[in-house]
Amino acid sequence: MLLAALVTGCTTGSGTDGSAADAKPGETTPAAAPGKYSTLPEPCRAADHGVLKDMFPEFADLPKDQQEQAYAGTPEATFDTDRQVGCRWKADAPTDAHRLRISMERVVSYDTTVSDDDQAKTLYEQKLAAADLPADGSSPAATASTGADGGTDTGTDGAATGGTPAAGKPGKPGKPGKNGGQEGGQEDSTPDATAGGQSDDDQSADGLQSRTLSGLGSSAFLADIPAKAGAASPQHTVRVVFRASNVLVTVEYSEEPAEAGTPPDTKTLQDRTQTMAGKLADQIGE
Repeated sequence: MLLAALVTGCTTGSGTDGSAADAKPGETTPAAAPGKYSTLPEPCRAADHGVLKDMFPEFADLPKDQQEQAYAGTPEATFDTDRQVGCRWKADAPTDAHRLRISMERVVSYDTTVSDDDQAKTLYEQKLAAADLPADGSSPAATASTGADGGTDTGTDGAATGGTPAAGKPGKPGKPGKNGGQEGGQEDSTPDATAGGQSDDDQSADGLQSRTLSGLGSSAFLADIPAKAGAASPQHTVRVVFRASNVLVTVEYSEEPAEAGTPPDTKTLQDRTQTMAGKLADQIGE
């Protein structure tokens, strides 16, 4: 009888805290919902042709066949077009030079308890913080500085260089990163948004400072990045980043005057960049 009591005590005993096990046999936690979008548009084709004409007036002077090639853009190399894609345009003229880069990332969460949309929101908020913009939409005290969230590398000739947006070993999809994106590759870098072009006070007074935007995707912000004072390149860049569900889109447009003493029209740069971003948001939402 004593042996039977000991066996019963071992088989029906509670856990170390004295309570019975909580989990029920066969019970599983439901996986988080997948993202709304499972593919990405091809950015070179998605770019609105009419907006490209405004962004690159230099193309109008090219022969017909060269115009078509210029407007078509140059696709960035990628190992998974359903996860990350990009396209670039550039134009050089005696008076100024223009650069445009569009990049898109479809975010996938590798944590079954975190949805793709929530993971994309986290990545967007990281980009927002890197631009020194508050999440509540209030205006920053100064023009945003850029972080490692993507930009336009420029060489000595002012042409966009930068690495490819996708990553991973050649011939294989990019390896998932800790934040749900793809690891590897080189990230672009843009000069800090400090002096040069319009002063911070002038931009703030005109409503041209870096800021969050409404009515564009699920959430969006604009980073205005004038050239640094004394920089060899007087390039002024405007970057618009927006999230559409589980897709992150970056539109980066820059102008470099031939003469450092003639800064670009900031409002025009911002208006064109926002218009292109809005057209892309419509394409994704279709």
